[in-house]
Amino acid sequence: MDSQASMKELVEFIAKSLVDDPSRVHVSEIEGENSVIMELRVGPEDMGRVIGKGGRTVNAVRTLVRVLAAKQGKRVTLEVV
Repeated sequence: MDSQASMKELVEFIAKSLVDDPSRVHVSEIEGENSVIMELRVGPEDMGRVIGKGGRTVNAVRTLVRVLAAKQGKRVTLEVV
């Protein structure tokens, strides 16, 4: 399994665990040479659950993804859209 796929799967798994409607969770990737932008989409009613108080939840997920990416020599940005 390639590591980028596992990063996407990790973000998807975490988001689906947090929201009320897992069917509306979608993760897409925009790939550059040494960087990847991951876009996380959830239903509007679940946005607060994913972001968390003061952005703590989303920042924790960003940290996990950055660590995985750093091991591969890449940079990852996670955006909630």
